[in-house]
Amino acid sequence: MPLHFLLDTPVAARPGEAVTLTGAEAHHAATVRRVRVGEEVTVGDGRGAWLTATVEAVAPREVVVRIHDRTDVAAPSPRIVLVQALAKGDRDELAVQAATELGVDEIVPWQAARSVSRWDAAKSAKGRARWASIVREAGKQAHRAWLPDVAELVTTKELARRAAVSRVLLLEPTAGERLSDLRPDPDDDRDVVLVVGPEGGIAPEELSTLGAAGARPVRLGGTVLRTSTAGPAALAVVSVALDRW
Repeated sequence: MPLHFLLDTPVAARPGEAVTLTGAEAHHAATVRRVRVGEEVTVGDGRGAWLTATVEAVAPREVVVRIHDRTDVAAPSPRIVLVQALAKGDRDELAVQAATELGVDEIVPWQAARSVSRWDAAKSAKGRARWASIVREAGKQAHRAWLPDVAELVTTKELARRAAVSRVLLLEPTAGERLSDLRPDPDDDRDVVLVVGPEGGIAPEELSTLGAAGARPVRLGGTVLRTSTAGPAALAVVSVALDRW
């Protein structure tokens, strides 16, 4: 499979035109991946543009490729959204990385009641930037035409508002309904929102608030998964149900 590279801005180039990689991406292509003149590569912008190109010139700060094919990939619909509670260590970051590789369309950091990690205003900006960086690298590795957005940090009250316009599913080990038993309506194009709690799980008051807003508690199986694996596992189940896999 050809090496894949990402541009930082939407690309309008068509077949026959040249595109130049600069900055960190050019360094990565020339120095780390060691691309060579004449090598075929793919280039994307994370917003649906997918270019197949041939390398024409290589320098540490600039790599020029000539496009010979372009595909504009439609955005997925319905979208799958992961609401990931902040977790200690790097467990929430592991969830972000895996979910991006598996095809999630948006990631929402959640300040849950039982989250050990707490983001104030400064930490929120830094944490969101860190998650976006993880998304970019994971999306590039997975050769994704569309990169998921990383939303701003939400509270439980803000999360409850999503239930009015989305299909919100709470991953709860004690739930009576299994996620794998759900049969999504093919004509329903609302977002499917998967909500994952922190290490201690979703608090009873949060289950009550979100449930009253229309969210449905579901379980994955007979075991209790870590916060780092529950979201990716649920994403795989939903991807099959939506015929994305």
